[in-house]
Amino acid sequence: MSAERLRVEVEGRALELSNLDKVLYPAAGFTKGEVIDYYTRIAPVLLPHLRDRALTRIRFPNGVEGGSFFEKNAPAATPGWVRTETLPAPGSSKGRETIDYVVADDLPTLVWLANLAALELHTPQWRVGEHPDMMVVDLDPGAPAALKQCCQVALAMRDRLAEDGIDSYPKTSGKKGMQLCCPIAGTQSSDDVSAYARRIAQELERANPKVVVSKMAKNLRPGKVFIDWSQNNAAKTTVSPYSMRAQSVPSVSTPLTWDEVEAGAAGKRPASKPYTTAEVLQRVEKSGDLLAPLLDGGPELPTP
Repeated sequence: MSAERLRVEVEGRALELSNLDKVLYPAAGFTKGEVIDYYTRIAPVLLPHLRDRALTRIRFPNGVEGGSFFEKNAPAATPGWVRTETLPAPGSSKGRETIDYVVADDLPTLVWLANLAALELHTPQWRVGEHPDMMVVDLDPGAPAALKQCCQVALAMRDRLAEDGIDSYPKTSGKKGMQLCCPIAGTQSSDDVSAYARRIAQELERANPKVVVSKMAKNLRPGKVFIDWSQNNAAKTTVSPYSMRAQSVPSVSTPLTWDEVEAGAAGKRPASKPYTTAEVLQRVEKSGDLLAPLLDGGPELPTP
């Protein structure tokens, strides 16, 4: 066997890992072996958020500076023990009626994906065969607005959602923005969830027109925070909590506390520094999964 390949057993599954010394984050010298190590160590808190959800991967076989491709369909060499689900193709997938999605329910599947340089893991707001059990709003700052302004808008949205009995939990996108994740009952369609998120975004825009925009036109975004309510569309996915992101450093979509968001809104913490894999592992060791309440369900969204 080539010295670049290593046979391992993960929870009873045989895997062959390759090119572990290959640098996938050149600016940080972060290797594929370190990617696999991170996903192995973060698995206890990551896997519950992936379980039963059709997984879209973004793969970077030559590293974050070497190009990438989205992958929804299970690749040809998918091991037989990897769970797949055949589901209708979303609106963005042309030329086919169904897709054989990978579902990452266990550690061997997660290690297999990491070995394929699937750095980014994205999931829909619903579990296979179910209605959405989570509402997500993406807060995207248009320069010169940045994470500080996202934090300010996040607080306003938290308070507005609370008026309807909806709890919200913040996380960084791992790039420049944030997301708020809200556990819901799983009894309403994605159209209903999108309509509610849009209505709240429009309310906040009317209340804070100099800071908030709810329309998708990019020419309206400079200096404002775009509340992307459309993330709840049945054909869309959102980066999973604890997923790595393809940035210059090995950054992670990181759960936050509301105290941290309040500090960010006041400019009391760095507004641009992403959390790295090492920092996220330390945070989880200290505080556990800040997004664990997402797994317990929530209320129905109010309808007009």
